[in-house]
Formats: sequence, C-alpha cells, structure tokens
Amino acid sequence: MLPLINNPPPWPNGARCAVCFSFDMDVESLLHLYQREAAPSRLATSSALRYGPFVSIPRLIDIFKHYGLKQTFFVPGWCIETYPKAIEALLAAGHEIGHHGWLHEKPFTLSAGDEERVLDRALQAFDKVVGSRPKGYRAPAYALSEHTPNLLVERGFTYDASLVGDDIPYMLKADKGALVELPSDFALDDWVQYVNMKEFGFMMPIQAPERAMEVFRAEFDAAWNHGGLWISVWHPFVSGRLARAEAIVRLIDHMLAKGDVWFAPMSEIADHVNSLIKTGVWTPRTDQVPFWTEPVDHLVTASRG
Repeated sequence: MLPLINNPPPWPNGARCAVCFSFDMDVESLLHLYQREAAPSRLATSSALRYGPFVSIPRLIDIFKHYGLKQTFFVPGWCIETYPKAIEALLAAGHEIGHHGWLHEKPFTLSAGDEERVLDRALQAFDKVVGSRPKGYRAPAYALSEHTPNLLVERGFTYDASLVGDDIPYMLKADKGALVELPSDFALDDWVQYVNMKEFGFMMPIQAPERAMEVFRAEFDAAWNHGGLWISVWHPFVSGRLARAEAIVRLIDHMLAKGDVWFAPMSEIADHVNSLIKTGVWTPRTDQVPFWTEPVDHLVTASRG
C-alpha cells in the first residue's frame, strides 16, 4: 500500500497504530454555562446529561475492564467536584483524568487573566478529588487560545489534546516551552453523529450506531494502514447509551481482530513520544504557536451579505 504518512512514529512492540478512546464527561456544565437562569427548570436536559456519570461511566468501565484497557476521560473541574463518585470509579479502574476547563468555558472567549483563573480553579478540583495534577488538557469545544500553551507549560502539563492538525503526534512550541500535541479530528467526535439538543443549538440528524461506526472504523483502518494515531472525542451521555455502547464493543472487537494495535491512555502516548524524542529515535514536526499574532489586512470589505 502506498504510504500516506511520511514520518510515522514507531509505536511500542511494533504496533501498527496507537488508539485511545477518549471521553469528555461534561455532564451539566454546558447547561449551567449557556442557560444559567433556566438550568434548574430543565429537568429533561439535566437527566440526559446526568446519564453520563450514573449510567454510562459504570458501563464504560465494565467494557474497558473486559478488554483490559485503560483510557482517558477529560472532565471539567466543576464536574469533578459535583460528581466525585464517577471520578473515583474511573480512577479505581485505572483510567486517566484530564483537564477540561472549569465549567466548559471556551478559552478563546476569555481574557488571559480569566483563562488562568479558570485553569487554576479546575486544578484545585484535581487536588481535592483526583489527588494528583493532570498531565493532559483538552480545551472545551476545541477552543484553545493563544494564551493556553504557555499557561499549560507553566503548570507542568505534558500534552495538549485540543487540536486537529495532523494524523500523528506533533509538538506545540510556545514562548515558555513545548507540549506534545495529540490530535484528533472532527470525524472522530460523536457530537456530529448523535447529538440533537436544541438547548445547545445542535440539531444534527441522529445516526444509527452502525452508520456512525462506519466513520470511526474507516478512520481507524486508515490509521492502522499508515501508522497513525486514532483518538476519539466522545461523551459518556452520548456514546454510552445502550445501542451505541454495543457499537463500541463491536468497534473494539474489530480493532483487536486487526491486531498490532497499541491501546493506551493519552498520558502514556505522550510519554512515549517524549521518550522517542529524548533518545533521538524519532523527531516529530513542530508548530510554533500562536499561528498569527495580528489580524490579516483585507483588501476589500464586503458590502453585501
């Protein structure tokens, strides 16, 4: 087969690709952020979101335990403090908890000072409930700002998982240091397949699980063919639903049948990348961030819609 990745990293034990089923456990943070005053009366929406910690998380833990897999869950700090039993269950099962903001605020909508405040408030939740600081960060809604990489470097984060700029790991270089970037892609996000919630402005046609799995499976097969990285961006209240959870099981079976797949939490993938760099075995490409420091001048201004 014609190779389509020019510089794939060597994965452990000769694996063909690396895989992490990563989940964003947002629960009601979205509801309280976008509909603060109305949130107490939105019982149906709350019940859908609370399905995550009360039903999906135990189900996902059982699935991954069956296969002996440890994966990564990104959780806003407010959700960590509000649903500690779900966090404790994930930790007891050996899964990684990553940073996902405080109340799912989009960093690029915040001032540098407010972003720092949100980041640090969530770290207090890690100290209180998780018992250790996170190695990884995923910006809510992929909304990494020009300030985020420096803030993460200053706080000792190892990796970021907010961007979609490659098929394999690469480096983000900011003024104060570098981070491993573990990219995904919008095709690997369950939101566009399943979410139909007018409260959040998403009215997507809901796909049958097998139809959605065609997309996820195709992305995996290509990663396996070319030495890539496959990272899902899924949500427990979405993909942990019964029929979709069955589809996850079938997808894992498909991956195992292919063989030579390295399943790992994202912290281990980042550590592997850093080890390859340190020993000189592999060199990833580097993106200097921010990409732009000033707005680009326009030659013309649109006069009609």
